[in-house]
Amino acid sequence: MGGRSTSQIEHFRRRVVGSLEELGPGLITGAADDDPSGIATYSQAGAQFGYGLMWTMVLCYPLMSAVQLVSAHIGRVTGAGLANNLSNSFPKKFVGLLIGILLVANIINIGADLSAMAEAARLVTGWGEHAFVIGFAVVSTLLQLFIPYRRYASILKWLTLSLFAYVAVLLVVRTDWSGALLGMVWPREFGKDALLTIVALLGTTISPYLFFWQSSQEAEEIATSKHRPIKREPRSAERQFRRMRFDTLTGMAFSNLISLAIIMAAAATLNRQGVTQIGSAADAAQALRPFAGQFAFALFALGIIGTGFLAVPVLAGSAAFAVAEIFGWKEGLEYQPQQAAGFYSIIVVATFIGVLIDWSPIDPMRALFWSAVLNGLAAVPLMIAMMVVVSRHQVMGRFNASRSLLVFGWAATLVMTLASVAMLVASFG
Repeated sequence: MGGRSTSQIEHFRRRVVGSLEELGPGLITGAADDDPSGIATYSQAGAQFGYGLMWTMVLCYPLMSAVQLVSAHIGRVTGAGLANNLSNSFPKKFVGLLIGILLVANIINIGADLSAMAEAARLVTGWGEHAFVIGFAVVSTLLQLFIPYRRYASILKWLTLSLFAYVAVLLVVRTDWSGALLGMVWPREFGKDALLTIVALLGTTISPYLFFWQSSQEAEEIATSKHRPIKREPRSAERQFRRMRFDTLTGMAFSNLISLAIIMAAAATLNRQGVTQIGSAADAAQALRPFAGQFAFALFALGIIGTGFLAVPVLAGSAAFAVAEIFGWKEGLEYQPQQAAGFYSIIVVATFIGVLIDWSPIDPMRALFWSAVLNGLAAVPLMIAMMVVVSRHQVMGRFNASRSLLVFGWAATLVMTLASVAMLVASFG
C-alpha cells in the first residue's frame, strides 16, 4: 500500500510540474495586464462603486481569452509575430499607423507605470521618487538586454507571484463576500460615471500591446526550441493548441482573479469609508493605510512594484517586436544586443522616454488618459485585422481558427467597438 501511495504522489507531482511547465506566454501576458495603471483603474472602480462593477471582469474573461488565443494562434501557426503577419495581409501604411499608435501609447504607459512604482517605493521607504524611477528603468532594461530569453522568461514567470499580494490584502480586511458575489453576477450600476468606468475597465483589460506580446512570444518559443511553426510541423498541432489553451485560459483567469481582488480590496476599505476618488495606484495604496492597516498598505504597495517590473518589459518588448517586424529587422530576446541592435534600441529608447515623462511637467495620470484614448483608437481596427488574418487559409494554412474561437473573437471585437465609441463620445462630447 505504501508503494502504491508513493507512486500516486509521484504521478501527481509530475502532472503538476508538467502543467506548470506549460505555462508561459499566456500566464505572463495575463499577469502583465494587471500593471500599475490597471491597478489604479481597478482601485477606482472599487472605491467609487464598491462591488457593483465586478460583473464587468466576469464578462471580460471569455472575451480577453479569445483575443489572446487568436494572438497566440497566429504566432504559433506561422512562426512570426502579429506585426509581421499584419504587414503581409494589409497595406503597410495602415499597419504602420497602428504600430505608431501602439508605440506612443506604450511609451506613455511605461512612464505612468514607472512613476507609480517609484511613488509606491517612496511610500514604503521614504526615499526620493526620481531615483527610484531611474533605478527601476535601468534594471528593467538590463534584464531584457543581457539575460538570455529562457532565463528572462522564467524571471517574468516568477514575478507573477507578486500579484498574490492583492489576494493577501483580502485576508486582512473585512470583506462583504455576499455583496462581492452579487456584484459578480448582477449588473446594477449604469449611470454616466459607471459607464465611463466600465469602458475604462474594458480598455485596460483588453489592450493592444498584449496582442503583440503574446503572438511574438509564441514565435520566440519556436525560435529558441527545436520545434517548428505548426504549418510546417502539423503533427504538433493538437499538442500545441492544447498547451496554448491551457496557458492562455489560465493566464487570463489569473489576471481576472487579481483584478477582482483589487476591486474587492478597494470596495471593502475605501468605498466603505467614503473614499471614492483614486488618482493613481500609489494613491490607492496610501489610502488603504488608515483603514486596512500598515501590513495591507505594504502588501498593496509592494504588489505595485512587482507587477511594474513585469509590465514595463512587456510594454517595451511588445513595442520593439512590432516595430522590428514591420521594418524587417532582426528581432528576438534570444539575440545579444549587438546582433539585433534595432530591436533593442526600441526597448532602450521607449524606456528612456518613459523616464523623461516622470521628469517632465506632464501629469502622468493625464498622459495615461490619452494613452487609453490611443489604445481605444488602435484596438478595434487591430482586432478586426487579427480576426481577418486568423481566418485566412493563405496565412494560416489549414490551421485557421475554430468556429468557437471566431465567435468569441468577433464578440470581443464588437464589445470593444462599442466601448471605444462610448469612450470617444464621453471624451470629446
